[in-house]
Amino acid sequence: MDHSLSKSVSRRTFLRNAGVATAFTIVPRFVIGGKGFRAPSDTLYVAGIGAGGKGESDIAHFAKSGKAQISFLCDVDQRRAATSVKDFPNAKFYKDYREMLDKEQKHIDAVSVSTPDHNHAIQAMAAMQLGKHVYVQKPLTHDIYEARMLTEAAKKYKVVTQMGNQGSSGDGVRQLQEWYNAGLIGDVHTVYCWTNRPIWPQGIPWPSQKAEIPKELDWDLWLGTAPYKDYVEKLVPFNWRGWWDYGTGALGDMACHIIEPPFKVLGLGYPEAVECSVGSVYVDEFKRGYFPESCPPSSHIIMTFPERQGKSKIKLHWMDGGIQPERLDELGPNEKMGDGANGATFIGTKGKMMCGTYGLAPSLLPTSRNNEVSIPQSIKRVPGGAEGHYAQWVEACLAGYGKMEVSSPFDIAGPLTESILMGNLAIRSYDLRKPREGGKPDQFDYPGRFIKLLWDGPSMKITNFDAANQFVKRDYRSGWKV
Repeated sequence: MDHSLSKSVSRRTFLRNAGVATAFTIVPRFVIGGKGFRAPSDTLYVAGIGAGGKGESDIAHFAKSGKAQISFLCDVDQRRAATSVKDFPNAKFYKDYREMLDKEQKHIDAVSVSTPDHNHAIQAMAAMQLGKHVYVQKPLTHDIYEARMLTEAAKKYKVVTQMGNQGSSGDGVRQLQEWYNAGLIGDVHTVYCWTNRPIWPQGIPWPSQKAEIPKELDWDLWLGTAPYKDYVEKLVPFNWRGWWDYGTGALGDMACHIIEPPFKVLGLGYPEAVECSVGSVYVDEFKRGYFPESCPPSSHIIMTFPERQGKSKIKLHWMDGGIQPERLDELGPNEKMGDGANGATFIGTKGKMMCGTYGLAPSLLPTSRNNEVSIPQSIKRVPGGAEGHYAQWVEACLAGYGKMEVSSPFDIAGPLTESILMGNLAIRSYDLRKPREGGKPDQFDYPGRFIKLLWDGPSMKITNFDAANQFVKRDYRSGWKV
């Protein structure tokens, strides 16, 4: 970890803040701008790293809050950034976030990071080291180690942080929490979470034919921390999710939306063990394909969370690629489980409850219980619910570090991300292979498939299969580091 910027940043931040205080306490606001004028001290100046796709949506939501000004845009692909550039014509555009932060740090209060997973940590860390508040799309990071580093950095640099799992600000997770706190379903021992993702290719070999790099795309900057490879068709802007060098598969894409409700409601921490099975890909009738660069087409992961404060151990099942848990008996034959394609169910000693993606449509089971039970609202709602997730962060940034609560700060989002990425650690360990002793050159054993991985959360280490620890922290391409 490079903290060499911290001292100079602190001094720059102090001088900047002192200058702002002098300018706007001596001169009355009405003298500067007249009635209705919003003082610069009441405006959050935001830089967006990643201005297309989800980044485009995030930036628009911040502006919609009425208290954020999109001052800078940064994207390595001018095609993807085109709409944001049009919508915010006064925002200065950069391709390289490092150049933007270096040149414009005095004019930036906060940074939104919405780029492929493999570059989240390095971009967010660079902003935090300059004392900038950060909003980072889910999953928070690509690696477990990176999530821990960002969590620690948020406290060190005293910046307001929020992960882009907007359901954490929704009413649904709060309703589930109130039901659970009231003891309506008793002690939860089993949770099922599922998604229809991936909706992009996985379980395939890396394309053998390179393609011409589009003139609007800076391929080297897009790669960032990842190993250099030739550009291939259809990787950008979406299918990168299925490749380990860049994405985190179906789990990374959706678990921050689906596992977050049980994680928060049940007060889960680090899992103590994880095991998995994955869908097979066949290259011919008899031989299973081995494509370690690509995430699998489907998986079933089981995480075991330890007892906490008198509560039972919890088995949390994650299923993707079309796999779903058995329908609960309490559901009617025509009732959806979750929202159908995605969802979570909580199984307790006294009852069951469920929700869809983002914690939407929370329901006790059988659903008739929802009309029979009335629990007073005890948890404060976020104005606007999930849509208010963005404005909540803007308001918290303007208030200052530690002054206002947000729904998914890094001290919550970091451990959640670490736990989710444990599933990917298991998946990648599942396919570790070694030559079979005494076998032919093309015969292999897969020791990672047949064991349960035991996890020491505080130490970020698998204790019973050392080969799995290579996936806790990856090596960055030369010239890139956190």
